[in-house]
Amino acid sequence: MEEKNKEKRNFEIPRPEFPKRAVITGGMPYGNKELHFGHVGGMLVFADTYARFLRDRIGSENVIFVTGTDCYGSPIAEGWRQKVEKGEFEGSLEDFVRSNHNKQADTLEKYAIKPNLFAASGLDRSKEIHAEFTKKFLSSLYEKGQLEKISTMQFFDEKAGVFLNGRQVVGKCPVDGCTSEKGYADECDMGHQYMPENLVDPVSTLTGEKPTMKPVTNWYFKLTDYEKLLQDWVEKMQKRKDIRPVVWKTISEFLKPPVIYVKREFEEKYKQIQSELPKHEYIEEPKKPSFTIAFTALADCEKACRVLTANGIRYRTGKKLVPFRLTGNIDWGVPAPKFEPDGEDLTVWVWPESLWAPISFTQTYLESQGRDKSEWKDYWCSKDASVFQFIGQDNIYFYGIAEPAMWMAQQKAEQKTADVPDGELQMPVIVANHHILFLDKKASSSGAVKPPMADELLNYYTPEQLRMHWLGLGLGQRSVSFMPKPFNPDAKPDEQDPVVKDGLLLSNVYNRIIRTAFYTAQKELDGILPTNTPSEKILAEGKKAVLDYERHMSRFAFHQCTYVLDSYIRNASKYMAKALKSEEQTKEELSQVLADIFYVIRIAAILLHPMAPFGTQKIQEYLGVDDSFWSWEHIFEPVSYFTGENHKLKFLPPRTDFFTRHESQFAQNSDE
Repeated sequence: MEEKNKEKRNFEIPRPEFPKRAVITGGMPYGNKELHFGHVGGMLVFADTYARFLRDRIGSENVIFVTGTDCYGSPIAEGWRQKVEKGEFEGSLEDFVRSNHNKQADTLEKYAIKPNLFAASGLDRSKEIHAEFTKKFLSSLYEKGQLEKISTMQFFDEKAGVFLNGRQVVGKCPVDGCTSEKGYADECDMGHQYMPENLVDPVSTLTGEKPTMKPVTNWYFKLTDYEKLLQDWVEKMQKRKDIRPVVWKTISEFLKPPVIYVKREFEEKYKQIQSELPKHEYIEEPKKPSFTIAFTALADCEKACRVLTANGIRYRTGKKLVPFRLTGNIDWGVPAPKFEPDGEDLTVWVWPESLWAPISFTQTYLESQGRDKSEWKDYWCSKDASVFQFIGQDNIYFYGIAEPAMWMAQQKAEQKTADVPDGELQMPVIVANHHILFLDKKASSSGAVKPPMADELLNYYTPEQLRMHWLGLGLGQRSVSFMPKPFNPDAKPDEQDPVVKDGLLLSNVYNRIIRTAFYTAQKELDGILPTNTPSEKILAEGKKAVLDYERHMSRFAFHQCTYVLDSYIRNASKYMAKALKSEEQTKEELSQVLADIFYVIRIAAILLHPMAPFGTQKIQEYLGVDDSFWSWEHIFEPVSYFTGENHKLKFLPPRTDFFTRHESQFAQNSDE
C-alpha cells in the first residue's frame, strides 16, 4: 500500500510546461578575437545544450537558436588599429572582423555548437537587416518620447588632437566595491555604468597622457523612468523557480536610491561644503573606511558628484540607474537615425544594438529559409513563445535592466507594464552563469590572467569531454574554477585531470554498455534487435530518469542533469554485469536481457543527445533509426518502436568507441 501511495504521489507531480515556440540566444563575442574557453565553456555550450533539448522536446521547427559576432564598437576598432600598427594584420577593419568571425564559426563547429544562424552584425545580409531594424527600433523609441539628448564630457587627447573612444582611455572604476581590473570611458569590464567624468585616474592609451574633457551630445534612453516597472518585474522573477537568484539580486542592486561613498579622510572637507550639496542623508557606518550620503533623485546625486570633484574630495558612487547611452561619435558602428534635420552624423553604441541583434538575426534566419521576416514576432512577441538568453554574470546590467526597459518602452503608452500584453515584445528568460574562473582566477583577454583559447583545449581533450565537464560544474549556482591539468603548473603528476575524470562516464561506462549490447546481439542473435517489452523495473527506472532530467532541464540545472545521467548509467552497468553473467540463459532469456539493455541505451542516448551530440548521433547511426528517435513525443518507447520486427543493427566492428578520450590521454595513467 505504501509503495502504491508513493507511486501516486510521484505521478501527481506536474511535469514542467515548455513554450510552443522558443528563441535561444547566446551572448555575442566581440569581433576582435578568437573564442577563448570562457566564451564556449562559460556560456555557449549551455545555450547550445538547451537549444538541442528544446528541439527534441517541442520540435526543431519550433526552435530558433541565434547568436553571432558583435562586429562594432571601440574595442574592435582599437584592437584592429593596434594590430595594424604592430604589423600583425594587413587589411581593412571589415577584413579584420570577417577573419575573426570565420574563426569563431569554425570553433563552434568543432565543439558541436550549432545555432540556426551564427550571424555577424557588420557583415553581409545580417548587417543590412540589422541596420534596418536598428533604425526602426530607435525611431519607434523616439516617436514614443523615450529618448533625450544629453551633453556630457568626453575624453580628449590634447597631444594626439582627437576624441578618445570608449576603449582608448583606461582608469579605475568609480563604482563602490567594484573589483574590475579596467575601467573604460563610461563602463568597466565588469559592466558597471557611470558618467565619464567620474572615472578615476584616466589615461589615454594613445599617448599615455592624462586626457582633458570636452562636451559632446548624444541620444540616451530614459532608463531611469523604468525603475518602478523593473522593480515589479524583479518581484515576479523572485517567485519563479527557473530564474537564478543572481539575476534578480544583481538587478535589484541598481534599483536602490542613488548614493555616494566618501573616504573618511575627506570627512572634514565634506562638512565644510555640506551646505553646497543638494538635499541628502548622511549615513554613518563606523566599521567602514567611508561614509555614505544618499539622495532621492539621480540629478541631485550627479550634482553632488560635481561639487565633490571641484573640491578635491575623492568618492565612489553606488550602483544606480543612469540614462542609457544609445549613440556615439566613432565611425565604426551602425548608423544612427537623424531625429533632427540639423542633427550630427552619429553611430549607435555597440551595447544597445547588440541587445536587439538577436531579433535582426532571427529575421535574417527566417529570410534565409524562404520565410517572411515578419514571422519574427511569432517568436519574440507571442505569449505562446519564450526567449531564453544565455549570458555571463557580468552582462546582467545590459540584458536584465537596459533590454527589458527598452522592451517595455516599445509598448503602447497605456500598456506599459511588467505584465507584457500578447503581441508586444515579451520579457526574456535570462539564464546567467556565474564566472567560470581559470586556475582559481578570473581570466580575461584584457586582464592579467590570459584564458586559453577554445581551439587550444582541443589539443588535449575531445569536445564532448569538455562539454560534459563544463555542464557539470554548476555555474548556475556559483563561480567555479576550470582546472585543466595540462595548463595547471601546480598539478601533481599522479593527480587525475578533472576534465578526463568527468568524461569517463561516457568513454568507459556507457561505451562498455553499448559495445556489450551490440557484440552480444551480433554473436547470439545474428545482429537482430530484440523486440521484447523491457521489464517493469527497467521501464520504471527509465521513466524516473527522464522525469528527473526534464524537471532539472526546465530550471536550467545542467549539473543536476549530469548527476541523473551518472546515476542512471552506472546502475545500468551494474544491472548488465549481473544479468549477463548466467551461462545457462536460454535465447529468450538473453533476448529479454538485451531488450532491457537496449532500452537503457535508448533512454541514456536521448538524455545525452543535447549534451554529447557527436557520440549520440553515432549511436543513432548504428541502431539504424531516423530522427524521430530523438522526439520526446515517444520518449518512453523502446528502440524497436522505431524499427519494427527483424531489424538488423549496423555491424559494430571490434573495439569501436562511441565516446572516446583524446589521443594524448592514452599515454597517461587513468582510472579505468
